[in-house]
Amino acid sequence: MASIGTIMLRVYTSRAQLPVLGATVAVTQKSGGGRHTLLAVRTTDENGRIAPVRVATPDPAASESPGTPTPFASCDVWVEAPGYEMLYLENMQVFPNTETLQEVDLTPLPEQAPPASRGETVNVTPQEL
Repeated sequence: MASIGTIMLRVYTSRAQLPVLGATVAVTQKSGGGRHTLLAVRTTDENGRIAPVRVATPDPAASESPGTPTPFASCDVWVEAPGYEMLYLENMQVFPNTETLQEVDLTPLPEQAPPASRGETVNVTPQEL
C-alpha cells in the first residue's frame, strides 16, 4: 500500500533572506519519455511559504531488505517570481509519512536584464541509505 509524504517550500531572496511573496511553484513527477505529470501549482504567501503538497510515496515496508525499491518518491520543482532567476530543483526526495521542507533561495535579476529564460538547475542527489 502506498504512503503519503508532503512537500513544503520556503522561498526567499538569496541576498537578504527576505521571503518572496507571490512566487509560483510547480511540483511535478517524471512520467517517462521526458514527460512530467503536474502534481500541484502553488503561490508563496507573505512568509515565502506554500501550502503543503501531498505526494504518493512507496510503502516503507517495501524497502526493508536489500535490492528493494528506493524508500522515497522523487519530484521536480520549478520556482519563479518576477525580478528573479527561475530555479529548477531536480529529483527532490519525498519520504513516506514525512514532511519535507525545502529552502529555496532565488537570485535577483540585474536591473537591466532582458526578460530571458535565465535560471538555475539544482540536482538533489539521493541520500546514502
